[in-house]
Amino acid sequence: MSESTAFDARGYPGPLAEAIGEAERIIAAAPHIQSEQDLLEGYEYLAGCIRAALQAAWSHDRDFPYFIRSATPYTKVGLDNPDTLYFSARIRDDAEYIVTGRRGTTADLSFQVMNGDYTPSQAPDSLTAFDDRDFAVGGDGAFELRFGPGKRDAARNEFALGPGAAMLLVREVYSDWANELPGMLRIRRADRAGAAPPRATAESTARRYAVAGKILVSQIKTFLQFPKWFYLDLPVNTLTEPRLTPGGLATQYSSVGHYDLRDDEAMIVTVPASGAPYQGIQLGSMWYISTDFINHQTSLTGAQARIDGDGKVRFVISERDPGIANWLECTGHQRGFVQLRWQRLSRALTAADGPTAEVVPFDALPARLPHHDAARVTPGQWAQRIAERQAAVAARMLG
Repeated sequence: MSESTAFDARGYPGPLAEAIGEAERIIAAAPHIQSEQDLLEGYEYLAGCIRAALQAAWSHDRDFPYFIRSATPYTKVGLDNPDTLYFSARIRDDAEYIVTGRRGTTADLSFQVMNGDYTPSQAPDSLTAFDDRDFAVGGDGAFELRFGPGKRDAARNEFALGPGAAMLLVREVYSDWANELPGMLRIRRADRAGAAPPRATAESTARRYAVAGKILVSQIKTFLQFPKWFYLDLPVNTLTEPRLTPGGLATQYSSVGHYDLRDDEAMIVTVPASGAPYQGIQLGSMWYISTDFINHQTSLTGAQARIDGDGKVRFVISERDPGIANWLECTGHQRGFVQLRWQRLSRALTAADGPTAEVVPFDALPARLPHHDAARVTPGQWAQRIAERQAAVAARMLG
């Protein structure tokens, strides 16, 4: 009997295969599906979830952790922010971990300790959340952080994990995609330097496949529930006042909403240019993931967006091309989500800092946009904008 046949006969992939079947049924029965495009996007989403589940299961070792990319253009989840690189590592609350790194030139670098995973019934608690203003960074950008149980001293770059700590999440946020440079991150358990994990056994391999299956089904169920928790009870085509992001960072505010627009309609979103180190807006599909931000302009940061002469930024969300710089493309999605974020803030935001939303006939846009003529772009200029997005994503996000 060949090695592969023996492996298959032991049934290790069985739990994962069963989970994939269950996940496929969940995708096909999703209540928001209204077209073939919706279903095909669901199957693409499923493929990314399978990849992510396998990656997570094989990086589940809390004694020999390393950072993995939690969301990429091919493994989207949780209305992933196109401006953010997400890194996560599994940890345990009774051990000490050392994170070494080098600060890049991105708009924000933040850390969050969470006490578990998202589930279909609840979100995990944030135990600790801070950004790089809260620890010492060397002149060359180098830093070392220690996470562990018990009382810690932030002045010495030490941070408490807290009971139940299970994951360390790091966000590296870009405002200027083309010119900001990434940093470097590494994690290790303090008392495992020079050691090695045990070799794989039949039991550990089977357990990883089972874990991958559980992660897959839980993730799909969970993030189909998220819109119900935070979006769909809001009036359509409106946006909330800025609020601290639920379960998120202490210095991150967000405004959320969902849209439903006909081809002959457009939504104008107007928001003050805040001057925050990071301010961004994005669209998402009903699968609660970002739409194609590589080949289409479905998101904009403060550095990318055009600011009108009155200090406000006006975005136009529509399927049809209005010929202006701040167009956010619906890309065939009549329904979807809108999210604005502000990060690395030094003050609380109020309603005056937030957006307003107005749905207008598409042909009325020139009359409803007070700086319409100044905001216009030619087809050639638009193609250049997309080319720059493609190049920037290729440089920093694919992997």
